[in-house]
Amino acid sequence: MALNGGYAYREQLRQRAEGQLLAPYLAARYPHSTPEEWQAKLARGEVTLDQRPASGQERLRTGQWLVWQRPPWQEEAAPLHFSLLHEDAALIAVSKPSGLPTLPGGGFLDHTLLHLVRADFPGASPLHRLGRGTSGVVLFARTSAAASKLAQDWREQQIGKFYLGLGQGLAEQDHYDIGVAIGPVPHPLLGEVYAANPHGKPSRSLATVLERREHATLFEVDIRTGRPHQIRIHLASIGHPLVGDPLYAPGGLPLAHLPGLPGDGGYWLHAHRLHFRHPLSGEDMKLEAPPPAMLSLNS
Repeated sequence: MALNGGYAYREQLRQRAEGQLLAPYLAARYPHSTPEEWQAKLARGEVTLDQRPASGQERLRTGQWLVWQRPPWQEEAAPLHFSLLHEDAALIAVSKPSGLPTLPGGGFLDHTLLHLVRADFPGASPLHRLGRGTSGVVLFARTSAAASKLAQDWREQQIGKFYLGLGQGLAEQDHYDIGVAIGPVPHPLLGEVYAANPHGKPSRSLATVLERREHATLFEVDIRTGRPHQIRIHLASIGHPLVGDPLYAPGGLPLAHLPGLPGDGGYWLHAHRLHFRHPLSGEDMKLEAPPPAMLSLNS
């Protein structure tokens, strides 16, 4: 499998870096690599400080530019395709497959929806993101004016976001108004992860039962806030974690025994519909991504 082109991680140093030695700063600021691994990167010339190769013994100053030039690497496999749902001069909408990250991170750079979309639509900017395991509609702005207007509508909750999710077990009610707060809680591998937390941020989802199956319930979920992993947490909080979810248990907290990571797949969640006003024309827009068979009625 081909390597990607590598990536330059850039940081302009802030006051907190003032006076520190570079090598310990790197190890503390970016703990994905051990101090020994950072020293090896420095020895290979991968790190520069104000455009000069760094040894690690430099005393840092506020305002300096620190760059780690990560060499090309082989990314994890992902489905490298998307479906175009809408295109005009101001925006595009695409349907993302499950398993494809929306944005770079976690070892992904070229194997992302952003990279694929920009190959066809240079400069397009995503207005929101879906989890790697979530499929469905993602909206991109093609101009700064469109991005600004849609971002404002998002903040003011003027955009309708409807998802399909397959929850474990049979729901007793037909409708749920879920207001469980979401915030960080302990996780054995990551230190912390977002989950149900009474001290977290206010969150709201409206879940409607579409279909009851033998051991699962198909929900449509209208999210009124946009917290991390909100639907996964909220459905778990009412006792119906998504089928195949490796992270969340009934109640909305991480599984007690070896919980997975937020980016792990296997769960069934699909961003089905977006409702919004076009940023230029003001036209009411309703965009829909066909769901996978598992999330279709009578599947």
